[in-house]
Amino acid sequence: MPTSQPDASGPSEDRVTPDALLHTRTGTEVSPEDLVLAAGRDITPRNLEWARRKLAAEGPAALDKMLP
Repeated sequence: MPTSQPDASGPSEDRVTPDALLHTRTGTEVSPEDLVLAAGRDITPRNLEWARRKLAAEGPAALDKMLP
């Protein structure tokens, strides 16, 4: 006998992810290593320096801009 519940594995247009679950940060400090990894780069001195500059300019929001 079929049930009236939709398939839980499929997306549903009537269900929306709450905004609180969409944020990437956990309230902790963002490190240059975090930013490098979020950008999909290898942790190298050059990439760490890039991340330090980006964090200095944009603050922790730099990580939010990298991730959905």
